[in-house]
Amino acid sequence: MKKIFIYIVALAFVSVGCSDFVDVNDNPNNPPISTPSLTLPVAQQSFTDLNARTLTYLGNFLAVNWATPSNWSANSLYARYNFTSSDFAFVFENSYSDIFKNLTYVENYEDPSGTIDYSNYKAIATILKGAQYQTLVDLYGDVPFTEANLRGDNTTPKYDDAETVYKTIIDNLTNVVDLIDAAPANAENPGSQDIIYGGNMKGWARLANTVKLRMLVRLSNTGQDSYITSQVALINGNGAGYITGNVTANPGYSSDTGKQSPFWDYFRRPVTGAEQDRGDYTVASDYAINYLRDSNDPRLQRLYAPAKTGGAYKGAAQSTVLPGSAFTSNDLSKVGPGLLVSADQDQIIFSLAESLLVQAEATVRGYLAGGDVAAKALYESAIEASFKQLGVTDPVVAAKAYYAQPVKNISWDASPNKIEAIITQKWIALNGTSSIQSWIDLTRTGFPSGLPIPAESGGVRPVRLLYPASEISRNGDNVPQQTASDVFNNFPFWK
Repeated sequence: MKKIFIYIVALAFVSVGCSDFVDVNDNPNNPPISTPSLTLPVAQQSFTDLNARTLTYLGNFLAVNWATPSNWSANSLYARYNFTSSDFAFVFENSYSDIFKNLTYVENYEDPSGTIDYSNYKAIATILKGAQYQTLVDLYGDVPFTEANLRGDNTTPKYDDAETVYKTIIDNLTNVVDLIDAAPANAENPGSQDIIYGGNMKGWARLANTVKLRMLVRLSNTGQDSYITSQVALINGNGAGYITGNVTANPGYSSDTGKQSPFWDYFRRPVTGAEQDRGDYTVASDYAINYLRDSNDPRLQRLYAPAKTGGAYKGAAQSTVLPGSAFTSNDLSKVGPGLLVSADQDQIIFSLAESLLVQAEATVRGYLAGGDVAAKALYESAIEASFKQLGVTDPVVAAKAYYAQPVKNISWDASPNKIEAIITQKWIALNGTSSIQSWIDLTRTGFPSGLPIPAESGGVRPVRLLYPASEISRNGDNVPQQTASDVFNNFPFWK
């Protein structure tokens, strides 16, 4: 597949192809200047960057995968959990100011000449908007939706009810598969301008179904089983199925400055690959290390690196209390080689392991057919997919040996609570990738059980983020009232 690389210089969006160079410095949302073929990859790259960096980093701390060594004062927020409206504002702001703005432009664009059909572009935009809105609702609750993304027509949009937004997205994901199926033969295919699927619209249909199923499973505690079952029947009816491999983005990442894969770039410097400061002050949590070691899980050596001093796999507690010189960054395990592969590595958007575990949960809950036999097969296939993704040696054989252990939450047959086993394995599989989903699952289910809570937090764990101060300043009449305690007490509607 021909690959492009999208990068931002000041406020300019530049699209670079193997043999073309298109400058759209004025405004990618101005119809005379931009088209869906230029705007879509910019939106996809923004979506990828946000999920690879800020959301993954936050998720790994809240899911107790990572910690901070005593020789750094950074990251105290992640041990104290004293989140304010100034923290993680980029998640909310960038979703609207960049991702949704550009995706909405693609959805609404009409070719001035009337000769080009952009149905495929519109479908892709709808699916990505759905995935990002799902994350926002899970993190914030009510959000601007029906009046959002109108630019100058409405700069102070109302906030819509979280459940209503969720169900509207579910409907959109249902309809978009029909849109893909009904696209005319001459519809423009994005090809290499689509940095995720390369224009494979069947793949996009599968992703729409997979995101929708994840949302339906999130509703499992709301007493709406008949609604969920009816929506799953619509998925079954469209025949597209679910994703069959890791869904990844790669516009042509390289080691050059500004072109590195976003997760790699968060920890390593351009060209040389030398360690960024974040790479030094991000280490394994002692809980995660001990859990993987005690479980005889070979993913330990892929998720984490041996300590520079002594070569042991060792983690630190999530705490701002200095534990002593034996726990400085060189004495601890950092992010491992199965996650930090290379500057040009693909960035995972939705992993096969997560999809299979979502399907396993849906099967256990009776939303998908097959009962225990099908659920077990999905569960074990997910573990095998995780081993492959992380580059474990001889992954299928290693995975089979791992889940053959007669241990709760490892062996399916030895796990009395199948939901606990599924969510625990998802916690391991999403370490370093879509770990924000692990935190959301922890809020929803209480699993994995036994995750420690830093003493500095007062014994409570966050369940949501606060609306940013910038949004309160410019749209204060519509932003829902919030207090500092909402971080711990204002649960998502599906809880």
